[in-house]
Amino acid sequence: MYYPDEVIEEVRMKNDIVDVISGYVKLQKKGASYFGLCPFHNEKSPSFSVSPGKQMYYCFGCGAGGNVITFLMEYENYTFPEALQSLADRAGVNLPKMEYSKEAREQADFKARLLEANKLAANYFYYQLKQPQGQLGYQYLHDKRGLKDETIRHFGLGYANKTSDDLYRYLKDKGYEDSFLKETGLVTVEERGGRDKFWNRVMFPIMDVNNRVIGFGGRVMGDGEPKYLNSPETKLFDKSRNLYGLNYARTSREKFFLICEGYLDVISLHQAGFTNAVASLGTAFTVQHANVLKRYTDQVILTYDSDGAGVKAALRAIPILKEVGMSIKVLNMRPYKDPDEFIKNMGAEAFRERIGEARNSFMFEVDVLKKDYQLEDPEQKTKFYLETAKMLLRFGEPLERDNYIQAVSREHMIPYEELRQLVNRLGMTMGLKAGESYSKQAAGRTNRQAGAYSERGEAASRGQSAGNAQGGYAQESGGPPDSQEGYGARGPGAKREKRPAKEDGIRKSQRLLLTWLIENPELFDKIDGIITADDFVEDLYHQVADEVFRGHAAGTLNPAAILSRYINDEDQYKEVAALFNASLSDSLSNEEQKKAFSETVYKVRKNSLDTASKNAKDIAGLQEIIRQQAALKQLRITLD
Repeated sequence: MYYPDEVIEEVRMKNDIVDVISGYVKLQKKGASYFGLCPFHNEKSPSFSVSPGKQMYYCFGCGAGGNVITFLMEYENYTFPEALQSLADRAGVNLPKMEYSKEAREQADFKARLLEANKLAANYFYYQLKQPQGQLGYQYLHDKRGLKDETIRHFGLGYANKTSDDLYRYLKDKGYEDSFLKETGLVTVEERGGRDKFWNRVMFPIMDVNNRVIGFGGRVMGDGEPKYLNSPETKLFDKSRNLYGLNYARTSREKFFLICEGYLDVISLHQAGFTNAVASLGTAFTVQHANVLKRYTDQVILTYDSDGAGVKAALRAIPILKEVGMSIKVLNMRPYKDPDEFIKNMGAEAFRERIGEARNSFMFEVDVLKKDYQLEDPEQKTKFYLETAKMLLRFGEPLERDNYIQAVSREHMIPYEELRQLVNRLGMTMGLKAGESYSKQAAGRTNRQAGAYSERGEAASRGQSAGNAQGGYAQESGGPPDSQEGYGARGPGAKREKRPAKEDGIRKSQRLLLTWLIENPELFDKIDGIITADDFVEDLYHQVADEVFRGHAAGTLNPAAILSRYINDEDQYKEVAALFNASLSDSLSNEEQKKAFSETVYKVRKNSLDTASKNAKDIAGLQEIIRQQAALKQLRITLD
């Protein structure tokens, strides 16, 4: 661990989980727990539970769970030390100097060196911009793009010299070895020596939400290719999960974010006073980007370029943003191409007026669709009406759908009653039940138009995992679903490693029994003399079982404290969190479920004895195991 257990526990105990999470999620008390809408996935019915007694949270929709420390790690994208420091500051706890394991020390040192090297590179690029050799870059940013010196300094903009090994030699002089420099993404090291990743480019340092330089973008001076170049992915930099300008936008007072296409659009908007602007980093907008934004706002305005590529980018981004529950509008910048060009010609006030007039995303999609048809041709006009009606079937709520039918009817001069009947007929034809959403089919069509299959596929995978988590208990007589499917232990969309069916069954039995014991401590009396912590042979479950059995014996069973010991391993803490949060209070209320408990105890004990027999070292030991196996057949457990 990074800190002694007692320090972690002090910080955790001084931060009541209900108080902390209430600052992010609106919670309502129901019985002994609090419920709200999950901040980690899109939902309309609250399935996010916070337990004051356990000091734990859990979502029965997507499987996210943990204690107050893991909540900050997940919500704010903090590392464990960052989350602990934030909570310590909140509670007035002075943290001691961190204690690292050898492996953790090596990882922390490596990331610290990467941050140090990136900071040196950023300072170096900034210095070069103001030197004679950087005049070309300075003139481009200051004279051509109209950026003030204050703005250049605020964003740390710089210049990479025309010499192709300039930065490499600088970093070598600072003591960095080639083997490390290869990992920075700043240089390429070959047999002939090192060369810079960026040269003859104006440079844009990319910062995380904590204002640390994690990568760079560079625009070439002249006609070189590619025009824009980003850092490759490193231990610090993942372009699909970071947004340019978010470190500043997250502190904006505006309730919405402006999403742009490029660095200079963001910088120009910030200079004009729109400090809520962000951009994806040289890649298509992803579900991960949407989830990051969802932590800070639920309203976005797309300010993509007004050309064909910008329209396609908007069409790709809209369903992704809807997937996480965002309210989306699209800004019209015509006759200008991008925010930078618009503000230069029209000014900040005119841009603010355009924000107020931003188009509802669905109505924008209809506008785009309309351009594909020649409405003076009756056949083309009919096709437009049919496609529009199909799009309207996305809305599953009848009232919402009717509101959009009215809006489309009014704006496109389609008789309301005829459009309404057309939508209903199409719904019936496609076999949809009353009120059922056509969103999957319609969204699929929109994605094909925008080329967004990959992002939607990932979102669908994420949604399927959530469904497994929610429905898993009924499939196993009250038991939790497989953690690597339902609880996303390996992350959204990850492929679960296949195990033999018998091994899967054993894992489920151990997990189910452990969950029952945690939820119903009185069950310890029923298994006394039959099951011990050593019978949980799966490594992770054995560790947890050992702590649970010892905690129960001492009368100090504390789920949130136990979970803290697994925080450094994301897979482990999510699986352990699931053990401590499964809702099984009613799962032993009938004869069938009581029988399931007895059978689960039998399976766990039998598997433990079978494992022991394989590892027996002498005849006497094997004979004792055989005796216990024979006695196990007579096992009878009553819960009455």
